[in-house]
Amino acid sequence: MALSSRPLHPALPAVLALVLAACGRPAQPPAAPTATEAEAPAWIAALERDVAAIDAAMPGDFGVYVHRLGPPAQAGKLDLGQGRAWYLSSTIKVPVAIAVLEAVDAGELALDEELELTAGDFVDGAGDMLQHEPGERFSIATLLHKSLRDSDSTATDMLVRRIGQDRLNARLSAWTGSGFGRVTPIRQVRYDAYGALHPGVAGLDSMQMLALRQAEAGEPRLQALADALGVPRAELGDTTLEQVFEDYYARGLNSATLPAYGRLLERLASGELLSPRSTALLLGHMRAISTGSRRIQAGLPAGADFAQKTGTQQQRACNVGLLDPALGRDGATVVVACAERFGELEQAEHAFQALGRALAAALALP
Repeated sequence: MALSSRPLHPALPAVLALVLAACGRPAQPPAAPTATEAEAPAWIAALERDVAAIDAAMPGDFGVYVHRLGPPAQAGKLDLGQGRAWYLSSTIKVPVAIAVLEAVDAGELALDEELELTAGDFVDGAGDMLQHEPGERFSIATLLHKSLRDSDSTATDMLVRRIGQDRLNARLSAWTGSGFGRVTPIRQVRYDAYGALHPGVAGLDSMQMLALRQAEAGEPRLQALADALGVPRAELGDTTLEQVFEDYYARGLNSATLPAYGRLLERLASGELLSPRSTALLLGHMRAISTGSRRIQAGLPAGADFAQKTGTQQQRACNVGLLDPALGRDGATVVVACAERFGELEQAEHAFQALGRALAAALALP
């Protein structure tokens, strides 16, 4: 039977309201949840609570950015990066690799092209390039392997020298829009930090700068710097090594907001930056790094697919990466985490491990 098209009696709404009130039910439906309340996946609130607890337990500051890609029911972002830049240390090796592989995709470079190691390339840090002699040649493929898997800074600086510092920064801006400070060769970090103490630092060669790391961190290293310069220690001013680097960090070099770095990883995972072959090569190196076993990875379930990069410097540490990168825009998770002023490195490592456990729980990783 067809429904009547006659209008309702004018008194009917009022009568209905009285009936509902008598039954203890509200006359008006409750307000609908906001779009944020209705759509935010449960993992965001759970992870936010866990990160707050991790930050409270660690001396200094702990910043985290997580962007889960995929269908609306699971996708979302958590930005606990305080809206500021964080020093990236060796995690800049990922954008360096992207810039190099982008040039390979464009036919401007080849993975088998060889670069000559020069005396000016040597930088302290991990890896085995310091055991080689100037004049030896290494393919770009080998240097990418050493830079990413072993975090070899000498290999990284050779790649920066080949691709060009200006081009690297221009490409970073094109990929992320904003949020990155200027990226420099890693060797330059030492000259910029110590150079603020004395103009003579600019005249020290790579071997003299390398020798500084033989001195214990702290006052002994500043004394070694004065000796290398041939000046009294007092000429470097009344400062500490920690303050030297804090002043350097304040300049914003080799730094970025966590969302800016996150955009870089998101576009990498989505296949927007590199060819499938180059993307697979880069992610393969990131899956096999030798420096990540005591950070986020240590808190993840065994066998979790985590393509990552770590970075460490004076009172700074970062761990960035992609969980389930093979899922790409259909389900990969971007993770960017940095720690500052943590005292002993072990304190920061505990925070990264706790983040790994929190991610596993919040995202229900198998």
